Amino acid sequence: MHQAIICVALPCMAVSAHHGQLTGQGLEGFYRSGRRLLSQCRLRVGGREPLPVQGRLESSERAYFLGAVRTSQDTGPDPEITVERRRHAEGTERITLRSAALRPVRLVVEVSLATDLADLAAVAAGHGGPERAAGVHGSGLRWTAPGGAGSAVTADPPPQDVLGHAGLLRWNVELMPGATYRIELTVRPEHRGRIMSRPLMRPGARLLSDARAEADDPRAEPLVRAGLGDLRALLTADERGAGGPVLAAGVPWRCTPSPAESLWAARMALPLGTGLAASTLRMLASRQLKGPGDDFGRIPGPLRDTGPVLPPSCTGTEATLGYPAVLAEARRWGLPETEVADLLPTAERCLQWLREAASEDGFVPDGGPAGYRRADTQAHAHRAALLGADLLDGCGRGGGDAWREWAAGLRARFRDRFWVDDRSGGCPAAARTGAGQPVRYLGSSAAHLLDTGLLGGGRLAQGLLDGGSADRLARLLSGPDLDSGWGLRTLGSGERGHNPFGHRSGAVRVHETAVACAGLAATGHEQAAAALLKGVLGAAEAFDYRLPEMFAGEQRRTGSLPAPHPAACRPAALSAAAGIHLVATLAGIRPDAPSATVRLHPLRSAPLGAVQLSGLRVGGEPFSVRISRLGLGMIEEAGAGLRLGG
Repeated sequence: MHQAIICVALPCMAVSAHHGQLTGQGLEGFYRSGRRLLSQCRLRVGGREPLPVQGRLESSERAYFLGAVRTSQDTGPDPEITVERRRHAEGTERITLRSAALRPVRLVVEVSLATDLADLAAVAAGHGGPERAAGVHGSGLRWTAPGGAGSAVTADPPPQDVLGHAGLLRWNVELMPGATYRIELTVRPEHRGRIMSRPLMRPGARLLSDARAEADDPRAEPLVRAGLGDLRALLTADERGAGGPVLAAGVPWRCTPSPAESLWAARMALPLGTGLAASTLRMLASRQLKGPGDDFGRIPGPLRDTGPVLPPSCTGTEATLGYPAVLAEARRWGLPETEVADLLPTAERCLQWLREAASEDGFVPDGGPAGYRRADTQAHAHRAALLGADLLDGCGRGGGDAWREWAAGLRARFRDRFWVDDRSGGCPAAARTGAGQPVRYLGSSAAHLLDTGLLGGGRLAQGLLDGGSADRLARLLSGPDLDSGWGLRTLGSGERGHNPFGHRSGAVRVHETAVACAGLAATGHEQAAAALLKGVLGAAEAFDYRLPEMFAGEQRRTGSLPAPHPAACRPAALSAAAGIHLVATLAGIRPDAPSATVRLHPLRSAPLGAVQLSGLRVGGEPFSVRISRLGLGMIEEAGAGLRLGG
């Protein structure tokens, strides 16, 4: 799928090859709500398919294709007729023929249409099904499947010939010198003969601010622009109607929200406003388990493969621990206190679950089989306790001191039982078994040990590691085993079972590199943070700034390019948000909207030169900041009353 051009405006998408013809091969076609409405749309001009010249994305929602048309009247090697196709995910295609000939040209334009009306899951598994019989419908064609579901294509202007049995629309066109001729096709679903002709209303069109980045390094601007476009394209309505628009995990394989990933992406997108975080938190609140028993307060989620060393982990555990932390940080970025109050009971139940879930040894099992205690789960628990305490204090609730005491105990236990010493300085174990044995290996998940979270006054929470251990981890993260030159590997290249294409055994997952970059910057390891940032920028450039969910963790060499993963989503919510998070890390924005202050802690090394970030949101108001080539930060725009903290 890395070779496909995918336009997204969920619940719609269009999957095309670079030549622009929809041939019905693979996943090609127009989709809405998981059903393929059109699988073939083949254009012929003068009896021939246009010669492909260019195919590219114009935006997250639109693709552009350019072709040249050869005719028997051509007088030389230069094409006189070109054809442009602009394809929109929501189900429209505009075909424009242009003539540079010095004489009138008469052409027959034909569009062959077909569909199987198959579900996306079936198409992805290679079971698309047979083509449905087409029937004539006004100025186009329609198809119907058993059960009443169907689709229709209408054309403007209407074709002179509509052949239902052949699935063919035909126009007789005369192009005068310098003239153009346009045909617009519209694909719509229907059910039992009733066509959904109204335009689709996209959820949350203005949920994210119009952020922009300008930098001496020209790669920052397209990375932010592409990430913002993909985040908007991946917004989808909460299927239960409880939370408002939320992010789907990615296209084409994971077009529904994932609890932990939706929450992580919303957290990384906080500089774009708190609306996405609020709707995601509401969505998860509606799923929280509130019945009696050990699961009270837990947010459910599926198991996730963790590679060849550890058993699967539970995404619900990660989401439950992330909930109070994201709510606390969203409050600091300006989530209105009325919304915080509505969501606070859910956060308190998450904290109650955390207290009950901690085992006798003081660690939190990750919720998967075998009772493993993962290091990153302890990091999530530690952050939930400290930011949860800050949230309780800020909302006038008791219990904050008890949670800070609990976090201090977890820090002591972690340093005593998770850190494995050796001659090189040691490293954190990736996990401990239920019997207490350390599982030692290095992967990008260790970056979560440096992720502390934002407190009041623009302060960062205390880390799970002490200063010496954090320094050692920083050296490991920037070493060649983990840093591929394009980003961090999920499993170090020297570990048993390493596979550069493995989901959790060696591939690069961009969001964990972004977490590492921010954590390294916060702990004073700017050189390591800058190296990771530049590595991801190099990968982004190679992927036309639409970063995939993951890519191969092969070592970067002179002249090489990052290798795409054949099963990766692209676009993906976490990768899109991670690109914005990486650029925002340069400015080190630490707001405290309740106290109307903001602190700046930019990277002093200014790895991308001068940077200006505009169109951000702090306290619900526009916020812009400039970082000089000397690493000095200056606020250029802010809401009334917002002052720079000390």
